[in-house]
Amino acid sequence: MEYTSIPASRFEEVIRHLRLSFPDEPLNASVGLSLYGKPCSLLEQYDLSTLEEGLSVMAVDTYTNEIAGVLLNGTSKKGDIEEAIKRMETIDNIPYQQIFGLLNNVNKELDLFTKYRVDKIFEFRILAVDPKYRGQGVGKELFLRSEMIAAENGFKLMKVDATSFFTQKICDSFGFETIKTIRYGDYLDENGQKIYNTKSPHDYYKVMIKILHGKRND
Repeated sequence: MEYTSIPASRFEEVIRHLRLSFPDEPLNASVGLSLYGKPCSLLEQYDLSTLEEGLSVMAVDTYTNEIAGVLLNGTSKKGDIEEAIKRMETIDNIPYQQIFGLLNNVNKELDLFTKYRVDKIFEFRILAVDPKYRGQGVGKELFLRSEMIAAENGFKLMKVDATSFFTQKICDSFGFETIKTIRYGDYLDENGQKIYNTKSPHDYYKVMIKILHGKRND
């Protein structure tokens, strides 16, 4: 397996990979934003803007040149969350609002920029491993390479909105700290029905962080 940054020449291939590997992400599976093999313009705009930052990594099968997994990483700066919440007012896609509304509101409440005295945060955004390559340590290696990229680019704080139990396990293995835990089952609509009907073991969304270099940014 070869691990490398993602060149622009493979962006479209990454998007096709995500159409097949991302739909089983717990939040997405529960609200149906992205369907298996189908384009989702709102999500793919987000994916492409993240890819264009040049911080993402992929695993490539050295025998077939097939993408085995990707980890899309991006930068969050102070004020970005507030802008994202304002943009949500113009979006009428309910599943998109349900996913990103939850993530944005939780992160606004946490205000990590003030708490950790940083002006930028390295975000591990989307981890997607082809089902046939799962269980081979691909996700962990993508995390390792991403942490190296964060350090090389001078980030002091890394963050994961860990919506999957398996992502949370990887984060734990890399020494990430859970600073917020949300139980999906606590969110009900006006009829008392679960908004996020995720399947076990994906019962919680956790915001997990790790400080690089062992200190805060003064």
